[in-house]
Amino acid sequence: MKSIINEFLDLVKQRNVNEPEFLQAVEEVAETVLPYIVKHDIYYGKNILLRMVEPERVVTFRVCWVDDNGEIQVNRGYRIQMNSAIGPYKGGLRFHPTVNMSILKFLAFEQVFKNSLTTLPMGGGKGGSDFDPKGKSDNEIMRFCHAFMSELFRHIGHNTDVPAGDIGVGAREIGYLFGMYKKISNGFTGVLTGKGLSWGGSKIRPEATGYGTVYFAENMLNTKNDSIKGKNVVISGSGNVAQYAAEKVIQMGGKVLTLSDSSGYIYDSDGINTEKLKFVMHLKNEKRGRIKEYLNEYPNAQYTEGETPWKVPCDVALPCATQNELKLNDAKSLLSNGCICVSEGANMPSTNGAINTFHKAKILFAPGKASNAGGVATSGLEMTQNSLRFNWTREEVDKKLKEIMGNIHDSCIEYGQEEDGYINYVKGANIAGFVKVADAMLAQGIV
Repeated sequence: MKSIINEFLDLVKQRNVNEPEFLQAVEEVAETVLPYIVKHDIYYGKNILLRMVEPERVVTFRVCWVDDNGEIQVNRGYRIQMNSAIGPYKGGLRFHPTVNMSILKFLAFEQVFKNSLTTLPMGGGKGGSDFDPKGKSDNEIMRFCHAFMSELFRHIGHNTDVPAGDIGVGAREIGYLFGMYKKISNGFTGVLTGKGLSWGGSKIRPEATGYGTVYFAENMLNTKNDSIKGKNVVISGSGNVAQYAAEKVIQMGGKVLTLSDSSGYIYDSDGINTEKLKFVMHLKNEKRGRIKEYLNEYPNAQYTEGETPWKVPCDVALPCATQNELKLNDAKSLLSNGCICVSEGANMPSTNGAINTFHKAKILFAPGKASNAGGVATSGLEMTQNSLRFNWTREEVDKKLKEIMGNIHDSCIEYGQEEDGYINYVKGANIAGFVKVADAMLAQGIV
């Protein structure tokens, strides 16, 4: 079996040199899915996984825009349309200086499995630009978004490809992007998700990824007759996902100890309660400040420069910042400090070494493609509401989100439970996501 996996990975490496993030994502999937393929004749010999790692379409384009000084700036725009076997491409747009082909291909590949797990009819895609919104005026961001959409519009549509937000793309950016799409296409369609509530958005869409991550952690803990209540929880990040993960932990009776950004992390031994979290939301969302400013308001907290929070003793860890933020030594620190559950809120925040360490220790570990699928699930619900010209209440959407996360958890158990009773959620998520997409690809022939 090892030789089959290595042969497959060698071929993928030859075709995708200098794309480490993408190769990491493929390796993690191949190690669990290829053994399953070999044991099932319906998939074996069809090169299904090889077809899945090759994007159906890759779009790259130039984005020219004018800054506030009248200077012409040039950025790169991308859209990776990975797989449409079960529905239109669906996945976020990321505006960040680190954006490149490798990162977007890894995100698009993960999105295929994540969207499949939701059971909603959505394929996988991802896109974005190396544009950095930080430090830019609203007018500069508007001009960039309009320029970006003036090219992207020809490649998307409500039955073709439905982008959403991601890092650097929030409600403001979605509004500017949608405005230009509507003008060019002369139509008001649900072509983007994450829209404002007054013009087609869904309730709790901003909260969904963070909420879903905590719901998944709760489902995992329930298998041990345990819960979030009374647990010490360490969270990385302080953006949208981290904020709402913290909010849900507090609502469910857990104690949030940390938040972080790219500069460092804060540790509040008294716990980050609802009042303190409101301050963080104002600080990050409106003032666009740094997390260390938390100490100006709450001086009893501690700030650690240039580090991630994984050395802080906890029961539950929620990595909600970015890819590969939780490394092998971080995993060892968490285990030695009593962590029993890790639920990923970001996309691929744990390295393969860290994941293997969690599995060896047999703690509860949820990969992002399962535990952070709440965001895209609610995006799918937004698409449904747009098609119906109808809005569900906050309670209705939250109930559907909770049900979807529960169903994803059940799928992971179905395909991931091992002989000794341990639930390998990575294996379960990969195989469950693969089966639905593979069956659709087989039914549609070689296209």
